[in-house]
Amino acid sequence: MKIVMLNDLLIKPGLYEGIKNDLASLGHTFVYYLRKPRNDAEIIKRIHDADILVVDNTKLSQEVLEEAKNLKYIDVAFTGYDHLPLEYLKSRKIAVSNCSGYATEAVAELNLAFILELIRDLKLNDNKARKSKTHGNLLGQELESKVVGVVGTGKIGARLIELLKPFNIRVLAYSRTIKKSIVSKGVTYVDLKDIMTKSDFICLTLPLNSDTKGLIGEKELNMMKSSAYLINTARGGIVDEAALINVLKEKKIKGAALDVFSIEPPLNKESELLKLDNVFLSPHIGYMTKEAMKKRAEIAFSNLYSYLNGKVLNKII
Repeated sequence: MKIVMLNDLLIKPGLYEGIKNDLASLGHTFVYYLRKPRNDAEIIKRIHDADILVVDNTKLSQEVLEEAKNLKYIDVAFTGYDHLPLEYLKSRKIAVSNCSGYATEAVAELNLAFILELIRDLKLNDNKARKSKTHGNLLGQELESKVVGVVGTGKIGARLIELLKPFNIRVLAYSRTIKKSIVSKGVTYVDLKDIMTKSDFICLTLPLNSDTKGLIGEKELNMMKSSAYLINTARGGIVDEAALINVLKEKKIKGAALDVFSIEPPLNKESELLKLDNVFLSPHIGYMTKEAMKKRAEIAFSNLYSYLNGKVLNKII
């Protein structure tokens, strides 16, 4: 089979040659690229004759995948898979796996980092110091006794709750499934309205799907306390971005920290988000740690070898 890795998985490049040689000994061809494709035409050129595709979060449209006539399996080196046309892939009986769990620690820790950044105004104070200014009597806050609402209690949400435990805060949770293991940590499950109205920090840690798309809209954002912050390290589509921009502009909430957006970074230079001083932005770095990249590659190639041996691990479809 011809196996194409669409772009670098951010591990040592020399490791790919070892995998290439190993797969060749098994009768397979492994072609890998270290640069992201610039457009759909380049994607098609790379994958048109592939039997197996290894891809991260690069968006693959139905039109692009229609050109890959031999495709049998997509090994997604990412947790989310909303960048793939799943219904189309089902119709072609193309199997899909993902790498769920590789970035659990990384994304949970970023949520905690955002909370600490926001509560102590670290970005603003950094700017003051660089301009040879004093603190100007700007008062931060302490986490003790604050309320954190965790929306989504899968692996990342559960790990975030563990990280929050030493701070002596109250944690509220919202999820379709109530987990006894979460409740045993002193967490209270509530409905989404309670999360929005009672939390000082709201952390989104759930996947994007038909149920969660637009979950946090104008109505929900306007429920938030004026002193509250929204943190999104999950998927941009979970939040109505235009509505969020409006509440930030009008100072209806204290602020936000965003790692994900309605489009994958880079952001458009005209984006209203870039003009706001009460939002902290990062270019989708939640999963970007050395440890997570190592775990991701291990899972992705384990998925690949398993498929070649006749078993689909971490199956999505």
